[in-house]
Amino acid sequence: MFSTSSIIDNINQEEGLEYKKLCRLLKISKKSDKDKLDIALLALEKLQIINKNEENKYTHLKDSKHLVAKIRCSSKGYCFAVRENTKEDIYIKENLLNHAWNGDKVLVRIIKDGYRRKSPEGIVDCILERSNQILLSKVEIINNQVYAIPIDDRILAKIKLPKKDEKYKYDQEDKNIVKVEIDMFPIGQEEGIGHVIKELKLNNNENFDTEFVLSKSYFNNLKKPNDIKPKDITKEKRLDLSEKNSYMFKSWKTDNSPILPIIQIENHQNETTKLWIHTNAIAERINLNSKKSLEIFSDKFESFPLLNRWQNYLSENICNTSKFNLGEKNEAISLCICLNSENEIINWSFHLTLVKCSLIVENKHIEALITRKSKTRITSRVLKPIKEYIEDIDQILEIASVFRKNQISKGKHEISRTVNNIESLEEFFVCNPGEYSKEYFEALSNTDCQTYLSSILYEADLIWFKHSTKFGLKSAAYISKELDLINLSEIIKYSELVSNNLELNDDGNLTFRQILDLCIDEDKKRVLNKLFINALIDNEVTLISCKSDINHSKNSTVAPWTLPSYDFTNLINQYNVFNMIVNGKRANKNNTNYINIMEMDSDKKVNWEIYNSSIKKNMDLLFNNLLIDKLNEYKNKAKQYKANMKSIKQVRKANDFIGNIYNGIIIAVQSYGFFVEIADFNVEGLVHVSTLNNDWYEYRSRQNLLIGRKSKKSYKVGDKIEIKVIKVDILKYQIDLELI
Repeated sequence: MFSTSSIIDNINQEEGLEYKKLCRLLKISKKSDKDKLDIALLALEKLQIINKNEENKYTHLKDSKHLVAKIRCSSKGYCFAVRENTKEDIYIKENLLNHAWNGDKVLVRIIKDGYRRKSPEGIVDCILERSNQILLSKVEIINNQVYAIPIDDRILAKIKLPKKDEKYKYDQEDKNIVKVEIDMFPIGQEEGIGHVIKELKLNNNENFDTEFVLSKSYFNNLKKPNDIKPKDITKEKRLDLSEKNSYMFKSWKTDNSPILPIIQIENHQNETTKLWIHTNAIAERINLNSKKSLEIFSDKFESFPLLNRWQNYLSENICNTSKFNLGEKNEAISLCICLNSENEIINWSFHLTLVKCSLIVENKHIEALITRKSKTRITSRVLKPIKEYIEDIDQILEIASVFRKNQISKGKHEISRTVNNIESLEEFFVCNPGEYSKEYFEALSNTDCQTYLSSILYEADLIWFKHSTKFGLKSAAYISKELDLINLSEIIKYSELVSNNLELNDDGNLTFRQILDLCIDEDKKRVLNKLFINALIDNEVTLISCKSDINHSKNSTVAPWTLPSYDFTNLINQYNVFNMIVNGKRANKNNTNYINIMEMDSDKKVNWEIYNSSIKKNMDLLFNNLLIDKLNEYKNKAKQYKANMKSIKQVRKANDFIGNIYNGIIIAVQSYGFFVEIADFNVEGLVHVSTLNNDWYEYRSRQNLLIGRKSKKSYKVGDKIEIKVIKVDILKYQIDLELI
């Protein structure tokens, strides 16, 4: 089914679009669908968003007063239209939303300019795209009519249901939430209409947790089959490295987790080392040459863990064909990094290769290697079976450690992973070596070998960004925000967490690393880590389109390509690597000497376009802002899902300990109470200010504490207190605590 957004997007990409071509692009053939399209086109014309010229072609009016934005509502009823490019948000009064809901993509018109600290005000004139067709709701009877009341209190609407859905009336004991499909969204004075498609009885029943959390995160089309079939790829003209040992560092346990690259090491007599990163040749097996082939990815852009398996964005056929099976020869797209005796990068080159995985390196191997007393004596029961590979693995670990030290010295941050003690969430807490949305690395750990892989893949992804942009190629990249300095006012708020030996620079700042080093208490250091993580804004994928977009000297931008089974970003960047190897021009008409354009600094010898017009057109299909926007939207949903899945399992665990007393540490203070971490089972709960009935407590935002008016008793971040679990709320993922 088409949306208003898809109409405008298609018209926007053409100088003039005929009605018949628009129907073809939207895959509309039925008369009923054409009637709906006619209504939409007429409305867009009247709103002066599109125009029909003398040739009966539709064009997009560039000077329209309408702005594209997404609606963001709070539970308190405040709604804003959030624009891209960090422009000021537009405040929308409830009566001017025109039935737009939280998450909807809309066209907004500003009706009142902002001034001083006030945001501009606007009105929603057109809903471009609904965030979801399915809502989690409670069924209630209002004035003898059956309604679905969304459990997301940011959606300011109720949906009329048929009389037969009365049987799903909400029962507090069962906590029977229903999934409601919208048949008609509210229009003007007409209420929205829908019907129940499934009931989820959540109380003391974990069987529905995954479906509940997925639906709450607006994932409802995951069962739609992905029918991508792998192409045959040639084994000719590939560098055969299959006789050399290669190693897969793997912590993920689930059978269908993202397929990982393998690492190979070569030492040479001139004290140089070649570190090979062999990535799964997925982009080589998929046809990405047309809009039709890209439609397969229209609603799947990332793989993420469920409780007992992964939800992959690629087909099972593609994954099985591309993965490195132990002892089998496989095709790869590889990067060779040349290192000097100090493990500094002095050269690189990209290749198509044939490789063989010799060993899957597991956490038990890394732990045994790092904790052994002597490198000369191999006595461990774990290490004896892999004795012949130990020298290589030791060297790979050493290189990974040197890489990480260099990354930290250039401004990156490292934070130890939160301890997990909920077995079903194990996969959620493993380091994802292809994840760059966070502004920090997970610390290298001998209990998670993928942390070592992550520092190597970071360098490989950084190299491709440098290589591609020097040739003026497009890439999908993450740009670090370089958040290194913490302001003095923030330090004052959390001064109880660190020692008194604060040495600030002239601007009243400290670096992130300095603050952590000043915190001695491990519990308080853990709280500081959480505070910093919460303060950091996640990075989004950005389209880099020319040489001047990024300052290379900062070494802060990566274009991930090494884990194409993880997400679409890696896939299209790897596709670019593959195309440059296979289709990149190595000489111009006046030059008979071929240049190896896949080597470091080869761009200095090239003064011609690497791609012909056909390849460039294909790349424009992959690397465009519309696709990147959809990708980021999907990634945000996946991030929310993963956070919510952790939360619901923590709430389930806390439910078993209602009435129990625990030691906790305050990790955040708000006007309505403070949040406490219970380290015993790694959950967080709220002590509401209303339960502090021994005094009247007021919130002081500058000091970030609650203080009693009479007793002067205060509660601030870092305080260790004794609490009792009194209640849990599965629907809100909330744990209520009270002081003892």
